[in-house]
Amino acid sequence: MIRMRHTDESPHEASEINVTPFIDVMLVLLVIFMVTAPLTTVNVPVDLPSSSEKPTPRPDDPVFLTVKADHGLALGEDDISTDALPGALESATKGNKDERIFLRADKTVDYGTLMGVMDKLRSAGYLKVALVNLQGQEEGSEAGSTPAPSGNAAPAAPTSGATP
Repeated sequence: MIRMRHTDESPHEASEINVTPFIDVMLVLLVIFMVTAPLTTVNVPVDLPSSSEKPTPRPDDPVFLTVKADHGLALGEDDISTDALPGALESATKGNKDERIFLRADKTVDYGTLMGVMDKLRSAGYLKVALVNLQGQEEGSEAGSTPAPSGNAAPAAPTSGATP
């Protein structure tokens, strides 16, 4: 008697995983990231505007560090030198390095000077720095108006070097 075998009688399961679709997706993502990575760096000179966003609530006793137009520093209302900054901050924050420092700077202060002050803050151990700007004013309306009182100044988002 001749017996014929059907494919149904011996089940054969595929035990291999087909990774070809996975590799295709990964290659497409690689190409996308290779194309978009150079676009993430910005080399365009820009005149940053003031913010019109709702200000975040201020703490009860904020510590303001001001860079004046003549590149002098003031902690609160008192003028200080760059060398005296770490000691003055230590006494103003009562040794709390986690307290946020609100950094204000005159419009005419160059970026290099501002970054130098931020480096001094970082080397003193103060990593939580918030930049302060005038709230509720458009850039074009600033020229003819009087400066807003300090009660309207509010911190912007922390800088990239700061921790939230």
